[in-house]
Amino acid sequence: MANVSPSKSASQSAGTGKAAPKGPKEAKGSGKPGGSRRDRLASFEAARKKEQRNRTIRLLVICGVLAIALLAYPVYLFVDDYQARNATVASLGTDVAAAGCDAPVESPASGNQDHVEAGTKVEYSETPPAFGSHYDTPAPFVKRFYTMSDRPEVETLVHNLEHGYTLAWYRDGAPDDVAKTLQKIAKTFSSDDYDPADKFIAAPWSEADGAFPEGKNVVLARWTADPVDPTDTTKQFGVRQSCTGVSGQAIADFMAKYPVGSSPEPSGA
Repeated sequence: MANVSPSKSASQSAGTGKAAPKGPKEAKGSGKPGGSRRDRLASFEAARKKEQRNRTIRLLVICGVLAIALLAYPVYLFVDDYQARNATVASLGTDVAAAGCDAPVESPASGNQDHVEAGTKVEYSETPPAFGSHYDTPAPFVKRFYTMSDRPEVETLVHNLEHGYTLAWYRDGAPDDVAKTLQKIAKTFSSDDYDPADKFIAAPWSEADGAFPEGKNVVLARWTADPVDPTDTTKQFGVRQSCTGVSGQAIADFMAKYPVGSSPEPSGA
């Protein structure tokens, strides 16, 4: 057999007109920036799920913080109330000197058992009052601190004075710490059982009620009488002590000097 030269074989291949085999095809779209549409959708979906997870985590954290706050607040209120109920009056507020209290002032009292019809406006000779005509029914023994939203009429509270209560009138609009401290002091008298020694009420006094001592925020008031003969009106006095701040010690001293027994109707609730 005759040998065929390589050149001839190559020329024969060329003469067939057939192209040389091509290499592997490139992936469709691989030359475009950012990859295929499927890749971009997958990337978008992954980012969306990640943002959802982050939102869920943030929501869970917020809910957890709120839950802790909701649980902690009642505990705080309980502890605060417990501490107030178990505190002594003298330990609350500022000392006597810092409270800026004037000396107690006594004035002859009138109005013993002088009941007026509910709704009648009584003009008191001194404001806030320590004695005078009043409504037939006093405020209940169980509540010892009032704000302007729930305070009884002044004439109702004057009846409490006749029964031996110490009233701490506080100026409506006084600094917040005045009302807050008086509220804590009121809680120290909040025993579950009736005790005449707990006859204490703190109540606000507004401009509409009348004048309040200039530069003062608190007026302690008592209606006193001769403990031997409480019905002797010639020995009945209204006592008022005006203070700039709240001193538990000043209140304790005032109540010790003018006890419940020294009132026109000490047995009244």
